[in-house]
Amino acid sequence: MQALRERYPELPVLGVIEPGAEAAVAASAAQHIAVIATEGTIRGGAYEAAIHRLSSRARVSSLACALFVAMAEEGWTEGAIPESVARRYLQPLFPAGAAPDTLVLGCTHFPALLEPIRAVLPPQVRIVDSAETTAAALARQLGATVGVVAPRGPRGSIRLLATDGAARFAQVGSRFLGESLSADAVEIIDL
Repeated sequence: MQALRERYPELPVLGVIEPGAEAAVAASAAQHIAVIATEGTIRGGAYEAAIHRLSSRARVSSLACALFVAMAEEGWTEGAIPESVARRYLQPLFPAGAAPDTLVLGCTHFPALLEPIRAVLPPQVRIVDSAETTAAALARQLGATVGVVAPRGPRGSIRLLATDGAARFAQVGSRFLGESLSADAVEIIDL
């Protein structure tokens, strides 16, 4: 993120981690926060670092939940299988009596599994959706930069780029965006 900000100082650069960390610290009365994300995100420790920058007294318990990504992409978001997987991942993270009071969904795929996740958590646990907090931060940023100039304009455009599998990207993207995407509209790029 910092490298992008330095290379493109004229462009606003927004990440997923900071808005999620801010919302988690604000939501957690006990400052005991659990973070679930992909293995790479957990291994990198970015959520922990961001939360600790905001609250030095925060305790962070992190857990990689790799199957959640595959289940979300496959559309396995309801029923016994996702609930069983959620229970398997989350029960050790939320022991009786010493459980975090806030859970960060640290991957933008995980909100698709909100129902089974909520079903296995203690009812008092607050859930922070990093995708939602990032969208809200983007709305604030856009409002601050262009809201006065164009409060209600025509719908913008979207350019779809993928590194592999246009058909798969269109299928999964359709599920996440709630509108049909065509594989023909996806440009394959080589990084």
